Amino acid sequence: MYNERRGLIIGFHGCDQSKRDALLIRPYKIHKSEKPHDWLGHGVYFWENNLDRAWKWARDKEKRGEIEKAAVIGAVLSLDHCFDLLDNRFIDTIQEYYQLLKSNYEALGKKLPENKDARFDNYRDIIIRELDCAVIELMHKTIENKIILDENSNGFSSYKRFDSVRGVFIEGGPAYPGAGIRKKSHIQICIRNPNCIKGFFLPRTEINFP
Repeated sequence: MYNERRGLIIGFHGCDQSKRDALLIRPYKIHKSEKPHDWLGHGVYFWENNLDRAWKWARDKEKRGEIEKAAVIGAVLSLDHCFDLLDNRFIDTIQEYYQLLKSNYEALGKKLPENKDARFDNYRDIIIRELDCAVIELMHKTIENKIILDENSNGFSSYKRFDSVRGVFIEGGPAYPGAGIRKKSHIQICIRNPNCIKGFFLPRTEINFP
């Protein structure tokens, strides 16, 4: 019962300005990421309460020519039934699904996906997370299949779909010589259930008060 994440939090999503404007006008048209290297599986990604990190991510994408104009949109989120990788019980769970994925690939005679460095990443933080994505997506797919089987057989299921996934990432070079603190460390949220997104907003600049 302790894996329910009640209450509201703020998240920030870096994107192209055209996507930001579209979400502000049509907030019900939400497109989730389904890249094979998504860090926390497929869904809509937010930096937890980290506006500056969202801006840096978007501006880096703009510099690489991957988007035209960097922008950030804010969102009010509820995580609800959350697969929270800051909680040890879920780290135990993901280890079990890794073993299942490994067994599946071995049975097929195939090589497991790997986490890899990106060519533009000077810090070698293994930011292409194909293995992690595959493990998390296998978990979601397995749970979904169990729910469908139960509902077809019994009309209900004791299994629950995860609404969101949350993880902490230690990333970037040291903040200063000898530091254990990294420049780009952050908490990332992947929203799978769009109903967890309560609304979008345009982040504003703080003003002097009074």
